[in-house]
Amino acid sequence: MATMITLWASAALGAGNDLRDIKFYTEAYPPANYMKDGKITGYSVDLLLAASEMVDEPISLSQITLQPWARSYRMVLTRKNSVLFSTTRSEHREQLFRWVGPIVDINVVVLARKDANIVINEPLDMAQYRIGVIRDDIGEQSLLELGIPRDAMQEASYVTVLAEQLMKKRIDLLVYGQRAAYWWSRQAGVDPEMFETVYVVKQGDVYYALNRETPPEVVNKLQKGLDMLKQTDAEGRSRYQEILANY
Repeated sequence: MATMITLWASAALGAGNDLRDIKFYTEAYPPANYMKDGKITGYSVDLLLAASEMVDEPISLSQITLQPWARSYRMVLTRKNSVLFSTTRSEHREQLFRWVGPIVDINVVVLARKDANIVINEPLDMAQYRIGVIRDDIGEQSLLELGIPRDAMQEASYVTVLAEQLMKKRIDLLVYGQRAAYWWSRQAGVDPEMFETVYVVKQGDVYYALNRETPPEVVNKLQKGLDMLKQTDAEGRSRYQEILANY
């Protein structure tokens, strides 16, 4: 009986320390993470799966939930043993999560229609325009940090909605990650050649962001797996580079 109690206690202590016990939340943010043919894919997803294999705790796709960013963001803020990705690391968010990465770099930009001839010399120049943002996205948070009033922003849950609004002149500016914005505009049937970057809001890196109460062992194992993927061979190649090259 004592032995059985000891085993139960050991299992309880270890609960949540295995990557296979963790829940992962993301959004449709291609080519990093998105849905294709009913399956979650993207380089951030592939890196996550490969990193977990490196430390012998392989994550399955069933552990990953794809939903609107604001919902995923709030979920991970309040749920232990949960991870949000791909998440831009910023001063505002630094103490809200534990961090594993970086995954890749990111440019958060302000897009405008070329025929609008909009010139942004400094952040507050944006306040006179209608700005489309994704709720709780790094673009929205960065604009608030720059002093742009919230009433100048129009929130949406999907960037395809904002791309269509920009095309139809219902908004003047769209703030989002550059690579993903152009990818999504094509999905919405909008020619990205209609747009131009008029300001760079933020340059940084995206990470896996873990709930603050997630055990340090989980953070360390995931970071170790990612670091192992980035190790190069004698010819300077790595699994990390191979995965990114697929996208």
